[in-house]
Amino acid sequence: MTIDFHAHIFPDKIAEKTIHSMEKQAGINAFYPGCLSGLKQSMKEGEIDYSVVLPVVTKPAQFESINRFAAGINGKDGIFSFGGIHPDNEDIPEKLAYIRSLGLKGIKLHPDYQGPTYIDDSRYIRILKECIRQDLCCVIHAGMDVGIPVPIHCPPDRAYLMLNEVLKDCRKDSKIILAHMGGHMQWELVEKMLVGQNVYFDLAYSIKEIDRNTLLRIIKKHGTKRILFATDFPWSSQKESVRFVKSLPLPQNDIDDILYRNGAGLLGL
Repeated sequence: MTIDFHAHIFPDKIAEKTIHSMEKQAGINAFYPGCLSGLKQSMKEGEIDYSVVLPVVTKPAQFESINRFAAGINGKDGIFSFGGIHPDNEDIPEKLAYIRSLGLKGIKLHPDYQGPTYIDDSRYIRILKECIRQDLCCVIHAGMDVGIPVPIHCPPDRAYLMLNEVLKDCRKDSKIILAHMGGHMQWELVEKMLVGQNVYFDLAYSIKEIDRNTLLRIIKKHGTKRILFATDFPWSSQKESVRFVKSLPLPQNDIDDILYRNGAGLLGL
């Protein structure tokens, strides 16, 4: 089994325009159309059993429409979709309860596109504490975003402060995931400040950029039980990403943890 814990798609009517705009802004090209059919085709070719779609609510008013779209694709043909929420949304407990009522198992936060707002802001803290209370996963974009390189709104030092505040009274494993190996293009600080913390890292897009030895060092220090296979579809190839992970000089049990076992645990499979 293989679970891609980090993918992005858009409704068909806006997918082509949105992806083209993002390609131009970031200076990169998508591997597949950023729509549901493109993801399903990629999953078939890459032998991906499940993909987790992560929508981003960039304005408070998008809450209803984005979560309706997420609910509409969730649980079908190997697709899990998380929901989304904005730090300026009101009635956070009620909105997260609504997300849970739709059958969505988590949310995505992207500080660079939401405000922008730093991850240790009190508005994010209240969302994350409520996610823990309601047993929701939360994937957070961490480190540099290639489309908005500076300033970085979830750098390792601020992520460290956030985790200390959110988890200080937590007596269980968190379901917080810092995407892009804890902080895209900031892996020296990730090693210094975040390795060993009660948090998951995902591999989304990072295997294209990170030095292989640095990647292995972080994986081994942090522990394979807290690493999630992820691609950032459509910005990375699912097929090539699976091949890369399988090539890592790690025991098969550790590879299995990364490719599916950890993700399955978070998704309740």
